[in-house]
Amino acid sequence: MADDPIDRLAARYLRFAGEEARGRSARYEKFARRIAGDQEVLTKLGVLIGAKRQPNLLLGAVKFLFGAPNSWDRFRELVLNRFDEILAVIVRESTQTNEPARCATLLPVLARLPPPLALIEIGAAGGLCLIPDRYAYDYEGHPVAPMRDINIEPPTFSCAANPATPLPNAPLQIAWRAGLDLKPLDINDDQRIAWLEALVWPDEGSRLTQLRKAVAIARTDPPRIYPGDLRMDLPAFVARAPRDATVVVFHSAVIGYLNQADRAAFVETMRTIDAVWISNEAPEVFPHFTASAYLKPPWPHACFLLTMNERPIAWADSHGAWIDWIERA
Repeated sequence: MADDPIDRLAARYLRFAGEEARGRSARYEKFARRIAGDQEVLTKLGVLIGAKRQPNLLLGAVKFLFGAPNSWDRFRELVLNRFDEILAVIVRESTQTNEPARCATLLPVLARLPPPLALIEIGAAGGLCLIPDRYAYDYEGHPVAPMRDINIEPPTFSCAANPATPLPNAPLQIAWRAGLDLKPLDINDDQRIAWLEALVWPDEGSRLTQLRKAVAIARTDPPRIYPGDLRMDLPAFVARAPRDATVVVFHSAVIGYLNQADRAAFVETMRTIDAVWISNEAPEVFPHFTASAYLKPPWPHACFLLTMNERPIAWADSHGAWIDWIERA
C-alpha cells in the first residue's frame, strides 16, 4: 500500500539513489537501491522516525563505526547484526556535512557585494563555509587566491562555471563573521571532525582531503558559532553585526529541514531584516523562487538554486562542483 511506512521508506532510498547518489557515489547508489528492495533491512530501519530516516545518517553511521564497506553483503551484515550500535549513532548525530566546497559557488555571489562584508551563516555547524577568503579556487583555469596571511596549505576547490558567471579575481574582504546553529560543531574536537569525515561519501575523489585541509585552516582562527534557533534568534543575532559593513545572511542545505509553516515564517523574518539574503537550497524549498517560466522543472540534476534577496542568480551543484549563472535583468 502507498501509505505503508516501509513502502515510504523504500521510496525514500530509491529517491536518494536516483537524485543524490547517482553520479557521485556508485557504491552508495547501489546500497540505497538494495536497501529499498530488502524487507529485512527496511524492517530494521522502520524504528526510525522523521529526520532520522535520512539515508545519509545510516550511511554515515556505518562508515563512522566500521569504515565504508566495499560490498553490499558486508553492509547488509553490519546493519542486521550491529544495528544497536548503528542506531545509537543515528539517534545522537545529525547530518552536519558542513561542505566547504560550496564556497566555490557562493564566492561569485558574495564578490558582487560592496566590501567589506559581515557574514552570518545559518546552520553553520563548524563554520567551514564562513571562511571563503581563506581558500583557493580554480574555475577551469581561472584562479582565485586566498588571503595572504595563510601560513598553511589551503584546499583548492575546483568549480566549472558557465561563461555568464562573474568570476572574482581577488579574495573577499571580510570584516566580521559569525554563525548560528542549533548544535554548533567544535572544529577542534577530533571526534566531531571524525563524524564530518564519515559523512563524506566513498568514490568522491579528493573531497575528504579537501575537507581535512579546510578543517586545518579553520583551526588556525576558528569562526565564532553561537547556539540558537533561526526561527526565534535570528533578528537579535543579526543586530550584532557591524553596520559599517555589508551584512550578509546566508545558508546552504538548511531550510529544507524545516516544515512548510516554518519556511514561510522564515521568509517573512528575512524580509524584515536589514541584510542581504543569500539562499543556497534545493529548488523545491522555496517554490516562489522558481515561479518564473524559465525556472520550471526539469531542473539540473542534484542542484541548488542560488538566490539573492529572493531573486534567482544561479544553479549550483550541491557540493560546489559547478555553477551556471542565470540572473536576468
